Amino acid sequence: MSIDPTAAKQNLLKLKAEYEERIDKIEDHIQNPQDDLNEHWDDQAISYRQNDMRKNLLGEARQSLIYVENALSRVENETYGECEVCAEPIEEKRLEALPYATLCMEHAE
Repeated sequence: MSIDPTAAKQNLLKLKAEYEERIDKIEDHIQNPQDDLNEHWDDQAISYRQNDMRKNLLGEARQSLIYVENALSRVENETYGECEVCAEPIEEKRLEALPYATLCMEHAE
């Protein structure tokens, strides 16, 4: 398999921008909630639950952004698409599904 580093980099940069935008939106919503807490306990419980969900989504988006940034570093140092364990090429379908994959299917299992 031959990976086009330019295409991989463009794909990763697009993904990075998507995660950055997602992070910005979630952070804005956490800091400026659209629904103010009111005096009803049920409404407060729902608001707290939604805020917890937003914080979890924010953590996941931040972690995914780190994965993408690490993949961009691998593109730059010409190790993108190589399994970190065996140094064999990562399957093309796997990289299409998970562009920041670091392991081939054999070692990912």
